[in-house]
Amino acid sequence: MSWKTLYNERLTSAAAAVGRIKSGNRVSLSHAVGEPSHIIDAMVANHAAYRDVEIVHMVPMGKCEYVKPEMAAHFRHNSVFVGAKTRDSVASGQGDFTPCYFHQVPHLWSGPLPLDVAIVHVSPPDEHGYCSLGVSVDYSKHAVDAAKTVIAQVNKFMPRTLGDCFVHVSKLHCIVEHDEPLLELPPPKITDVERGIGENCARLVQDGDCLQLGIGAIPDAVLLFLKEKKDLGIHSEMFSDGVVELVQAGVINSARKNFHRGQLVATFLMGTKKLYDFVNDNPMVSMHPVSYTNDPAIAGKNDNLVSINSCIQVDLLGQVCSETVGTTQISAVGGQVDFVRATAVSRGGRSIIAMPSIAKKGESKIVSVLEEGAGITTNRYDVDYIVTEHGIAHLKYRTVRDRARALINIAHPNVQGELKEAFEKRFKTKF
Repeated sequence: MSWKTLYNERLTSAAAAVGRIKSGNRVSLSHAVGEPSHIIDAMVANHAAYRDVEIVHMVPMGKCEYVKPEMAAHFRHNSVFVGAKTRDSVASGQGDFTPCYFHQVPHLWSGPLPLDVAIVHVSPPDEHGYCSLGVSVDYSKHAVDAAKTVIAQVNKFMPRTLGDCFVHVSKLHCIVEHDEPLLELPPPKITDVERGIGENCARLVQDGDCLQLGIGAIPDAVLLFLKEKKDLGIHSEMFSDGVVELVQAGVINSARKNFHRGQLVATFLMGTKKLYDFVNDNPMVSMHPVSYTNDPAIAGKNDNLVSINSCIQVDLLGQVCSETVGTTQISAVGGQVDFVRATAVSRGGRSIIAMPSIAKKGESKIVSVLEEGAGITTNRYDVDYIVTEHGIAHLKYRTVRDRARALINIAHPNVQGELKEAFEKRFKTKF
């Protein structure tokens, strides 16, 4: 049977497709801007037919209506990365949070969290019957292989990205054609504080380095100060519009990479239409499952790998909290530890944790001890560089006293006095 015949036989409506979901099922949804909004809307509209359907995924960017209090009997959300729209659900106990390193999330599907249904978002099939997972390969590729039922939204607006990101039509049990522009994430506003952080981070980046960048104002600020660099590369969990600008300027070309030379390697993408147009059918962009991109042993094959991530608090021992405010879970580890550890095995690698010295409410982000109940994301044995707008603290292989001194020196001047007092009390010595 030809793939075209198979495709037509499995073509259906969203309403009919979500009828394959049964009470008690576990369902995964594609990640971030790759979420299949049309099918999710149909699933929510059909909520009365379900009880105790477990929804598992990472950052939601769409409506996220299945976490509303009135949906409690129908859906239970199990987050692998708590986002703005799922925090209240997790905090209230209606939802759950499962800690897991990003590169290990696909292992959940074949182990502790076996999937009944995977709902994915793909490009139209090519002449051989292969659809691309586009901007959300991450755990979606593994979900397709692991789930008993695969429901796919086929969307002409989904970029046909290249790499290890293709799914054949024969693996799709329900095919729903629905064209809609992808969700977009506009560029963040960059303040003078973030510019200062970006400038300091850029001082640690050398010509020919391979970068891992998160998303937000700080990574975008770093990119602003890399315009004079040469031959930079990308091996990252994701990238956004700022990388496209530096590719077009000739700064990022991956020419000196010793692993995937000439390619930008990532597992998911978030940005604007400019980004989605850039990655479409672009051989320079190589998309892979997160079990590949974020595996420290694989990412660390890149020489001079530099990871740049952010956090919520750092204490004087160098312990990094990036996911909780006290006992409240507000995000998760993401790719931070994956790449911190990858830089440790990379020849010439460096990891950077970058943050403003002061939070929005005015409290210091460098503290004598972490807030009670805080989760440690990057431990003090893995931490390398900490950067604020006030400077750079190199912590790796330094004594705990020297670490604390270095951190206090890059803290906000308004809090340095109290931090010095805490230092002297803790370490029984003058600052």
